[in-house]
Amino acid sequence: MEKQNIGTQGFTLPMPQSILGTQYEGKPNYMALGWVTRVNFKPQLIGISVSKGHASNKAIRETNQFSINFPSVDMVEITDYIGLVSGKRTDKSGLFETYYGELNKAPMIKECPLAIECKLHEAVELPTNTFFIGEIVGTWCEERFITESNPDIEKIKPFVLTMPDNRFWSIGECVGHAWKDGKALKQK
Repeated sequence: MEKQNIGTQGFTLPMPQSILGTQYEGKPNYMALGWVTRVNFKPQLIGISVSKGHASNKAIRETNQFSINFPSVDMVEITDYIGLVSGKRTDKSGLFETYYGELNKAPMIKECPLAIECKLHEAVELPTNTFFIGEIVGTWCEERFITESNPDIEKIKPFVLTMPDNRFWSIGECVGHAWKDGKALKQK
């Protein structure tokens, strides 16, 4: 079958759906965030892309801190809501139970099974967005979501975002193990 060019919006591969936590005008602020990626091993760095027009972009620039919170599938509605309303016009500070770890301006969400607090390492200016690279200061998770000292995806029940169809998806079954399943081919 012949391949065809479908344009520039081929982002059907899922992105982890998260909630960005910032301190905006002295209060916790939250924004739905799908553009998240790990970018470095040592130091542990994570990257997020945030539109230059968002209140969260301004907040990160002012505080040099942010959090990335990973909601479970039962939080789809509230996650979508906070992506629909702007922190410039809507106070979102009371939507969640907030807590802080090592940093005082990176609010985290107690209802989310997993949260990562970051201090700003670098900001890369792009045409419409800023790619913020954060150094991970701490990763917070309750014992009930951990198996063998690691966050357990089956217990956390995160969800992902696909674009341009703008749909949320739950995570399916495990289909293999990285750095293990390909070893037989490597030995040939």
